Amino acid sequence: MANVGPIVMIEDDPDDQETFLVVLQQLKIKNKVLFFESPSSAWNYLRDTLDQPFLIFCDVHLPGENGLEFKKKIDDHPPLKEKSIPFVFYSTSVDPDTVATAYKDITVQGFFKKEKGLQDMQHSMKIIFDYWKLSHHPNSQISF
Repeated sequence: MANVGPIVMIEDDPDDQETFLVVLQQLKIKNKVLFFESPSSAWNYLRDTLDQPFLIFCDVHLPGENGLEFKKKIDDHPPLKEKSIPFVFYSTSVDPDTVATAYKDITVQGFFKKEKGLQDMQHSMKIIFDYWKLSHHPNSQISF
């Protein structure tokens, strides 16, 4: 099943990366986590890999292109779009216009605010992972 594939996180803040790993360990999420500090490095991986990632977490504000531009690039690339990798924004900035653009103009599957406290972050991450592990989507039928 695809839910055993790697978790891709595009995040340029090392502290946020570390906190994300701590929360995943607390939740006993065993998926491999691949961190990318820029959309261009994540793009190279996603374009070239034979892996079926389980989930993509992406910050909105990133060096080079922003998260919205990155998601649009994935949507405009048929082989990646066909993989139907769930894509969620996970950002400190939750501007209403950005959220509206994410849902209206691109096919984002979620937009979540980074929680400040570890317990709050753990709670929101548990909900996100539980949802995607139970959800039926095209790549949930792929077995490796």
